[in-house]
Amino acid sequence: MALTPHDLIMEAKSQIQEIASQEALGLLGNGTLIIDVREYEEFALGHLPGAINIPRGVLEFMIGNLPQAANKQATVLLYCKSSGRSALSAVQLQRLGYIDVRSLAGGFERWAAESRPIEKPAPASFE
Repeated sequence: MALTPHDLIMEAKSQIQEIASQEALGLLGNGTLIIDVREYEEFALGHLPGAINIPRGVLEFMIGNLPQAANKQATVLLYCKSSGRSALSAVQLQRLGYIDVRSLAGGFERWAAESRPIEKPAPASFE
């Protein structure tokens, strides 16, 4: 019997630490590496304060290029739209040796629905 994408996500969630938005709120601004694994178009519409955008499809290739990611013992918070991509990403980062990886339960949708702080990139200026 073939697995479904939902099966893969549920399997991933059983292997990671998923946290509620209230706990994630406490991680903002304290040195936690916050990675938004959504696509850039999603990120541009709004994201968690201080988040870095590395889409899910290139995360494993790009994480090593971030100076902030050099310490594999540091806390890493991942999120996406609803928590599926971030759960899959968290498993991969754990496999790459990151010790304290967390995924935001409910993703950006729940974060926004709970009126948590959101940043939007400044529009490009062509002056």
